[in-house]
Amino acid sequence: MTFLFQTLGCKLNFAESSALGKALVARGHTRAAKGAAPDLVVVNTCSVTDAADHKDRQAIRRLRRTYPNAVLIVTGCYAQLKPGEIADIPGVDYVLGMHEKFALDTFVAQLEQQHEPICTSAIREVDTFCGARSKDDRTRCFLKVQDGCNYFCTYCTIPLARGKSRNPRIETLVEELREALREGAKEVVLTGVNIGDFGRSTGESFIDLLRALDQASDADYRMRISSCEPNLLSDEVIEFVAHSRHFAPHFHIPLQSGSNEVLKIMHRRYTRELFAERVAHIKKVMPQAFIGVDCMVGVRGETDECWEDYLQFITSLPVSQLHVFTYSERQNTRMLEMDLYVVPQKERERRSRVLHQVSEEKLQQFYAAHRGEQGLVLWEGKRVQATPEEPSENGYLMEGWTENYIRVSRPYDKTKINTFEEVVI
Repeated sequence: MTFLFQTLGCKLNFAESSALGKALVARGHTRAAKGAAPDLVVVNTCSVTDAADHKDRQAIRRLRRTYPNAVLIVTGCYAQLKPGEIADIPGVDYVLGMHEKFALDTFVAQLEQQHEPICTSAIREVDTFCGARSKDDRTRCFLKVQDGCNYFCTYCTIPLARGKSRNPRIETLVEELREALREGAKEVVLTGVNIGDFGRSTGESFIDLLRALDQASDADYRMRISSCEPNLLSDEVIEFVAHSRHFAPHFHIPLQSGSNEVLKIMHRRYTRELFAERVAHIKKVMPQAFIGVDCMVGVRGETDECWEDYLQFITSLPVSQLHVFTYSERQNTRMLEMDLYVVPQKERERRSRVLHQVSEEKLQQFYAAHRGEQGLVLWEGKRVQATPEEPSENGYLMEGWTENYIRVSRPYDKTKINTFEEVVI
């Protein structure tokens, strides 16, 4: 069969789709040529918010219209949480839960047999870790090092969609990294649901993983930590990254709220004071570091006073960019059982716009602070149309990222793809 994947959501989903595609190819199937109608369409969904669910449904309906004769399989977080809702969408042939997703190649091999339209299991009972590694079109390789979460924050359904925290052994991931480097990867991003919790199922630790990956090869490569909870981003980890051979000065840290009162409601495992300490430590030992921050607005209990407290706090932090989410009510979360102030939808949207503006200002300030400095860029393969503001003699530009995640561009040169170059920003 020929197949096509539509992947929505996080880097972890993209890594897993890549692994599932490789498994199908190993079974003798082939990826559909661009523009050709596939025999099989797989939608790997996200369900972090109501907006994500809406995008999932739009994608499913669009793909069914575009490929009316294909077998349509929907999997991922949305499929695990709301399989019946997906099965009711006209044209969906099969719904596979999160555990069943990793047996996709076997499922496809048995399509001629009679299957139930919905196949899901109790994901919290699953102990198996299914690895994944992908190389996207931007030269980065995403390496899955952990899955699941044991935190059960009051607004979040991810533990219900992904299951308990689990991981492979460090030696397995070292070999995965070496294989990625042999395949030509120059930048590897560690992905997972709660990667700072690494070692939960093997008795190892996150810092031990970082040390092993840093010493895995003498090849010319760099690594990034995709996201780490502030209570798990220890001073030891920060110091290690500052003096490591291969890890980039780039952090992504979930804050979610700058109000201690709201953090308690959310059942987050830190205070804003601890978060500020982590940011200050990073900036002390790595002044050039990029710090991205996850922020949620409009959760239940976020009164006007809490919001103003939050806004003042996040504005004061020397971070580089915000990743803003607008809260939406999620079934089976404890926040819905609490008697709390409900932020009106329009006010949620207004607060989101405010933080997006704060984010843009911080990003421009970060870029401006590093203009004229040296940076080590990894050039990507995508061709971008030149503009009067960014001209090029051949009409095209290529883009790349410095070690501290500053996006730069230069005239397109095919020989530069997936190579490092020292530049003046």
